[in-house]
This record gives sequence, C-alpha cells and structure tokens, in this order.
Amino acid sequence: MPRRPRFYMPGLSYHIVQRGNNRQACFFESEDCQRYLQLWQESSNRYGVAVHAYVLMTNHIHFLATPAFEDSISNVTKVVGSRYAQYVNRRYRRTGSLWEGRHKSSAVQAAENLLKCYRYIELNPVAAGMVKRPEQYRWSSYEANAWGEVSWLSPHPLYIELGATADERGYVYRELFKTKLSDEDLHSIRQATHYCHPLGDERFKKQIEKKTGVKLGQAARGRPKRKRS
Repeated sequence: MPRRPRFYMPGLSYHIVQRGNNRQACFFESEDCQRYLQLWQESSNRYGVAVHAYVLMTNHIHFLATPAFEDSISNVTKVVGSRYAQYVNRRYRRTGSLWEGRHKSSAVQAAENLLKCYRYIELNPVAAGMVKRPEQYRWSSYEANAWGEVSWLSPHPLYIELGATADERGYVYRELFKTKLSDEDLHSIRQATHYCHPLGDERFKKQIEKKTGVKLGQAARGRPKRKRS
C-alpha cells in the first residue's frame, strides 16, 4: 500500500478520515461515541489541535481540524486511535486491529472549500440514509455549529465571519445546508481524502508542494525510500 510521509502545516485546516478495519463497525453503543469524543477533546487540548467539525459514523470518522504544530494531528490521531482501540477490546472482549491502518487527511484551501467540508462532514448521516436532517443525528458537530450548542469545538475564522453574533452565524450556517453539495464538490472532497491530496486549486497545491518539498501525485507502492546522507 502507498505510504506517504506526513506533513502538517500549522495553521492550515485538514479533513481527517479514519475507517474501521475491513470497514467493520468501530462504535457499538452510545458510550463508545462518548468515550471517543472525550479522548479527542483531551488529546486535542494537549497537543494543540483546534477541532471545527466532526461526525462519528458506525464504521468511520470525519474531523475538520487545524494544528498548532507540525506533529499535532499525528499525535492526536495516534493517541486517540490507540486508546480507543484498547477501550473497545476490553469492553467487548475482542482482539485484533480496530482501524484500517493510518488515518487519511487532506489539506483544505479555506476560502474555497472549508465551509463545503463542514457541510460534507455533518451531512454524512443524511447521505447514508440514517436520518433525514443533520440535526437528527446525535454524534456530529451540527448542533454546535448550527444552533450554538455549548461544546469543546473551536470555530474556524471563516465560520466566525458568517455573522456578527452567535445567532446570526447559526442562521447563516443553517441556510448553507439548504443547498446540496454538487456532484463535483462531493467527488473532489472524496478524491482528496482518498489520495491524501490538498483540496483546492492548482495554485494552492503548488504552494503545498513548495512548503513541504513533496511532489503531489499518486504515490508509488511501498514505504517512502530513505534518503542517503
């Protein structure tokens, strides 16, 4: 399988996805979701990750977050993934891998795609046919972002710009959900996370390449080759 070096640029937002092993369930009861979110809250505070949106599906998760340091997201996903897997194995007396390898992530060009990612993430339960409206699904950030429900989330600056007050921001945010994401947007978001590519225009992608020193494109199979000194 392709293995890319992970480069996270502080201050840049990322769409993070992780799936259960063989697409099997990761969450079985409400207590599991509560425990997973508790781990994310504790670890994001510890390692410096601002979480803007999330959804916990039966067999995978989506998060939209901005790291304060290069290793912030890697540390959070590593700690949360490991501790939650231990919790599940103890609680359900199971063994083996819970997650399907490492998480995947995509840098998001804020001005063009950030609010689309908010919508994509929180509309996952609707797209899956689990509910008819996003507010009917308990395990997402929609209530906090749309209605100002008190939470541990950190609103992104672009979200703050939606209105001068919390009520105004909530109203504008809810209005965004009345328009479906286009097929093109859905495809772009899914492809970006699948291949761990930036979600944005060519200029944005070139900027990522220049700052990280990594040429974007489909990775060759195998682990990254070690550089000779």
